[in-house]
Amino acid sequence: MGIMMMMFGLLMIIVCICSALLRWNQMRYSKKGLPPGTMGWPIFGETTEFLKQGPSFMKNQRLRYGSFFKSHILGCPTIVSMDAELNRYILMNESKGLVSGYPQSMLDILGTSNIAAVHGPSHRLMRGSLISLTSPAMMKEHLLPKIDAFMRSYLSGWDEFETVDIQEKTKHMTFLSSLLQIAETLEKPEVEEYRTEFFKLVEGTLSVPIDLPGTQYRCGIQARNNIDRLLTKLMRERRESGETYTDMLGYLMKKEDNRYLLTDKEIRDQVLTILYSGYETVSVTSMMALKYLHDHPKALEELRREHLVIRDRKRPDEPLNLDDIKSMKFTRAVIFETSRLATVVNGVLRKTTHDLELNEFTSTQEINYDTSLYEDPMIFNPWRWMEKKMESMSYFLLFGGGARHCPGKELGISEVSSFIHYFVTRYKWEEKGGEKLVVFPRVSAPKGYHLRVSPY
Repeated sequence: MGIMMMMFGLLMIIVCICSALLRWNQMRYSKKGLPPGTMGWPIFGETTEFLKQGPSFMKNQRLRYGSFFKSHILGCPTIVSMDAELNRYILMNESKGLVSGYPQSMLDILGTSNIAAVHGPSHRLMRGSLISLTSPAMMKEHLLPKIDAFMRSYLSGWDEFETVDIQEKTKHMTFLSSLLQIAETLEKPEVEEYRTEFFKLVEGTLSVPIDLPGTQYRCGIQARNNIDRLLTKLMRERRESGETYTDMLGYLMKKEDNRYLLTDKEIRDQVLTILYSGYETVSVTSMMALKYLHDHPKALEELRREHLVIRDRKRPDEPLNLDDIKSMKFTRAVIFETSRLATVVNGVLRKTTHDLELNEFTSTQEINYDTSLYEDPMIFNPWRWMEKKMESMSYFLLFGGGARHCPGKELGISEVSSFIHYFVTRYKWEEKGGEKLVVFPRVSAPKGYHLRVSPY
């Protein structure tokens, strides 16, 4: 009986301490002018609930507090906006004090000079450098020929396997394609080194920034250090060789006729930006496009017709060119619709450099599923994007907005379009079945997305 009373007393003490901690943390952020909401635990905030529940967490908070509320996620006190007009205002007004602000784990791992972390003159420098790497001339003369040759080779012989895990294939494909564009001279063992470290780095970017052995954050930091070591070695070897290179790293390192001269650290951060930003968007969009096309035969029929027309006017070994990519109107619509439904970037983070008064508290649904913006928003309907004005609408934020509009948008679209072209003109497919897809914190198939592939 005495032991039971002691345990009960200990339990009550723990409950009181926990309650006091929650209350204390809530009081810390009860300043006048802040929107309603909850802050969770000290340090951790509501990160666990956010990562476990994903969109449901945001929806529940919105139902309780409206479309503009406070929380504490991924190590940062945060105000969440789910209002379409307010979100556009935030994205378009960086000069008014609404600058990019990302979780500490992402900043630590991707580097302080990566384009998501900098603003002002530094952002203009890094953005200008990226835009120069993905200009129409670069796309036509250097990038697209490499992408086409890679996709043509990579998608060969898939019908020889009993099943193909499209999730693993598209992840591997996107990483290899990006690395080829960055440094085309790497040997296979070096590529494997980069791949091993890069996948650890990706996991660490969405973690609680606690630097303890075995944590995803620590593994991510170590992976970043290893990639820095590999890049430093590669850059030193290239400088010593005196040769000229026409890949992205070659252009970043070039001193002559280069408007955007970067330090070695900025170059390494830029390389990580290119690898990281394209990796998830291209791989997930490629996988989910096949999923939606499988589930909607009419869309697949129209898309395949578009690609067979292109193929019919070419020799069997003739590569895709920039005009071919531009002619893929329905493919572009499929990519946009896939990106809308299977949202890779669940939110864009901003921080204020001074106090701002934001008075928009209207409750709305998430932009991509807003019934006032999209008719039947939960239905896969790529035809909605065939109207030209859709891509220029104020709520079209699939690729960001304002000064943060994705500089690699057309490169990513070209990669997905090339993948789709060679897949649908070579193969037909059916799902193995029974595999679950999740959409948060990352769009993924936890047990893989397996297809039976046969010649078309």
